[in-house]
Amino acid sequence: MTRRKAAIAAAGTLAAGALTAGLISVPSAFADGNGTHAQTAQRHGSAEARGVQLAAARAARAGIDWKDCPADWGLQKGVECGWVTVPLDYAKPHGKQIKIAVDRARSTGSKEERQGSLVYNPGGPGGSGLAFPNRIPAKNALWAKAATAYDFVGFDPRGVGHSAPISCADPQEWVKAPKLDPVPDSEADKRTQRKLAKEYADGCKERSGALLAQMTTPNTARDLDVIRAALGDKKLNYLGVSYGTYLGAVYAELFPGHIRRMITDSAVNPSPRKVWYEVNLDQDVAFQTRWEDWKQWVAKHDDVYGIGSTPEKIEAKWRELRATAKKTPIGGVVGPSELLGFFQSAPYYDSAWASVAAVWSAYLKGDEKPLIEAAGPDMSDVAGNKASENSNAVYTAVECNDAQWPRDWKTWDRDNTRLHEKYPFLTWSNAWMNYPCAVWPLKQHKALDIRTSTSHPVLIIQATRDAATPYPGGVELHKRLKGSRLITEKDAGSHGITNLKNPCINERVDAYLLKGTVDAKDVTCTPHAEPKPAASAAKAAAQAKAADVPALTP
Repeated sequence: MTRRKAAIAAAGTLAAGALTAGLISVPSAFADGNGTHAQTAQRHGSAEARGVQLAAARAARAGIDWKDCPADWGLQKGVECGWVTVPLDYAKPHGKQIKIAVDRARSTGSKEERQGSLVYNPGGPGGSGLAFPNRIPAKNALWAKAATAYDFVGFDPRGVGHSAPISCADPQEWVKAPKLDPVPDSEADKRTQRKLAKEYADGCKERSGALLAQMTTPNTARDLDVIRAALGDKKLNYLGVSYGTYLGAVYAELFPGHIRRMITDSAVNPSPRKVWYEVNLDQDVAFQTRWEDWKQWVAKHDDVYGIGSTPEKIEAKWRELRATAKKTPIGGVVGPSELLGFFQSAPYYDSAWASVAAVWSAYLKGDEKPLIEAAGPDMSDVAGNKASENSNAVYTAVECNDAQWPRDWKTWDRDNTRLHEKYPFLTWSNAWMNYPCAVWPLKQHKALDIRTSTSHPVLIIQATRDAATPYPGGVELHKRLKGSRLITEKDAGSHGITNLKNPCINERVDAYLLKGTVDAKDVTCTPHAEPKPAASAAKAAAQAKAADVPALTP
């Protein structure tokens, strides 16, 4: 996803712990059921609309055969797993079928307290939601109240993980390092990167078969509705983070009468003009902003890290590190590309601020091991490398299929050269990650124009300095989902904020999920607590390796 400038447009600032008396309960008074289906069929393809109705009816009859999860899925005891069958192509619902992996942890409350299932998507495209139900057996305090009312349900979207996974390259070859420096020194460097992107795009077609053309957000939204039916829920309760917000928005457009509760956390800008090329350009700007925030924090804690006492000194150290790694890759495997892959987690997540700084600090003190372990590939982790390549393949396939990208190299070269001058942190890396879409060998669709009223207000939660999904995306989604409410976390920039401690947000999420209430007006919250420094490089490296895959992968 692309990074954007923060443009605050929300009503009334509230203290971080305060809930106002403006909470209202909103009845389900919008268009529902039959009329909505007719409108959806007319706007988005009658064959697919009929196909998803048929698939959902079949899934409702079949249900889900819940069983103990396979041991190698890495899920906690108490989480159950199953499968939901969906059409490969919804225009051909009686044709080839694929299986979607799902899991759940049962709600902790009484039978009377239970309100259904809460289905989760963590982003990507390409992220697995199977870890979400772990929050119940792990007794995650932020989600304890919601757990009394909902079964927590995760799934691998089509093409991901256990759900008919796709691939674009040999995983072991794909993770090899060091890779080319993403910042080109010459036209020859650009030609090489373009050639690699073309080989990758062609690899997607060669390795992924018929499923590749069906890897779209609308099809994943249709899968989501079939999962809803298989769970036995008349309407969907949904939490989507990052790309998961766009999936939720597309679901709202296709199935506006099927929404009971929907929370979008860190929203992608859903404007058809933005999806997906300009979304990624916007990301470059916002990542630079958050990179500057992180440098200020590191400078403030120079007594702990010793990297530099001002952001300018830290930037100089960063450029020195980049130059060193370019000349002689650290440990033979960590060049500028690998450094960026590791350091970008700091602008992504506040939770990575201390760990990234500690690893860098250790390197400057003569200990290269934490940086090599955190930034370099682990060639022995065959399963992890396979999952990483699969995630990248799905990201590429969905974004390239979803929307029409510029095919002219001059457009890419002009836009990224211009942006790199002011926003150098991520720009060229982001460009090469997405350039397969410029040479994509399959049909590219027009992005959906999402403008709808839903059967219950959608709750949109957005931080003003988010790098991966810049703030204007939440404002745009708010405009396009009639009756929605926007909660703004001002002067904060972590990505995926519903899982952070901020009572102003946490209490509203609980009120929405448990009672269906939203504020009478949009709300602005003060930021969550700033991270505290941690000096242990070894612990930081381990945390960095175990960190979640970025929700919208640059």
